[in-house]
Amino acid sequence: MEQSTTLDIETLKITQEQFILASQSLHLQRPACEAVYPVGLYGWRKRCLYFFLLLLMVTMIVNLALTVWIIKVMNFSMDGMGNLQLKEDGIRLEGISEFLSPLYVSEIQSRRDSVLVLRSEKNVTMNARNSQGQLTGQLTVGPEAVEAQSQRLEVRSRDGDRLLFTADEEEIIMTTEKFIVTGSEGAMFGHSIETPLIQASASDDLKLESPTRTLTMEAPRGVEVSAAKGTLKVSGRKDLQLQSTEGEILLDASTIQLGSLPVGVYTASTTQAAQDQNIYEVCVCPSGKLYLSPAESSSTCQAMSNICLWS
Repeated sequence: MEQSTTLDIETLKITQEQFILASQSLHLQRPACEAVYPVGLYGWRKRCLYFFLLLLMVTMIVNLALTVWIIKVMNFSMDGMGNLQLKEDGIRLEGISEFLSPLYVSEIQSRRDSVLVLRSEKNVTMNARNSQGQLTGQLTVGPEAVEAQSQRLEVRSRDGDRLLFTADEEEIIMTTEKFIVTGSEGAMFGHSIETPLIQASASDDLKLESPTRTLTMEAPRGVEVSAAKGTLKVSGRKDLQLQSTEGEILLDASTIQLGSLPVGVYTASTTQAAQDQNIYEVCVCPSGKLYLSPAESSSTCQAMSNICLWS
């Protein structure tokens, strides 16, 4: 009885040792399991995520609504925006437009049935620059004056073929058939003027005057002064000179009158006779001065006349 009990205890020990060895072998062959954590958002993180998603959705809806409102208000279309239309050759703008910054364009053109108006509270300035950005021309329309700055100013005809007016630093040229001055005081020139013809209208008089200086008319082939339907008057405060260096001075008229000529007296005895004389002859002094002398059977002109001596 005791022996069987002893065997059972030994058998139990052997079995226990085998279980321990088996457990150790299993422990060596299979690694231990890692800690398992739950996957997902819980608590305040989940609520924050839902809040940001809701805020993003509201923002997208507001942006979409504003975009649709702007498109409707600005009248966007496939051709442009409202009165602004995009064409193949440029931009077409209807109505009044206001530009707050400089405008750079190559050409501004109005419609055929309307005018182009450039309006500004101060002035309107148009600049032209070269490829290097240097200023080559400028036109400024201000409240007091219109200023143009360029190397040459040209005015052409409607078709652009004929040059009408040009001005630069050296000269001003006008190629029009007529230059008409309608002012009551006429035209005033500070220096010389070169022209082939000066003519007044049919109902007005032509007057050439130099109030404080001399009036000189010169031409390489002659100067012609004529009055077709009126009188011609040439007057001066001092001397009036008609000079021809190579030709002659011709006075061709049916009647030539020389008024206020002095009467020459060459002897004291003929003074009373000269007062009663009705017929005179015209005499010329060596200096060219004209005077009257009583006509007799022979010429009474004398170089020693008092008119010639005191001239």
